[in-house]
Amino acid sequence: MATDKQFTVAGVSKLDGEYKVRFANDTLRIKVLAKHGHEDITLVELPSAMTKLDAVQFIKGLPEFEGASEQSAIADYLDAKAPKVKSVATPTATKAKTPVKAKAKATAKVAENEDAPF
Repeated sequence: MATDKQFTVAGVSKLDGEYKVRFANDTLRIKVLAKHGHEDITLVELPSAMTKLDAVQFIKGLPEFEGASEQSAIADYLDAKAPKVKSVATPTATKAKTPVKAKAKATAKVAENEDAPF
């Protein structure tokens, strides 16, 4: 992540019909969100200050966020922000190279009229 900021409150809210994950350092954030038109605001105190990713992983299992809308918002956040693990190509056993045999030359069939033009 680009920042090391830590938050003590996390949750979700709905604005214009779309649920999103929200972060704050005080539960008074609920009043600010409500003032700006947010609905279905659910914020919880975290046990300790956490980064955004840690906070989302923590609230994912809480009963307050069991609803489909909340879980969808959390999953969307994790899909977008979770560090991507690059797949590492597993080495495969190399086959011992066998010498390539020269191909046998094909014999051309000779037509009866070898001197005839095409």
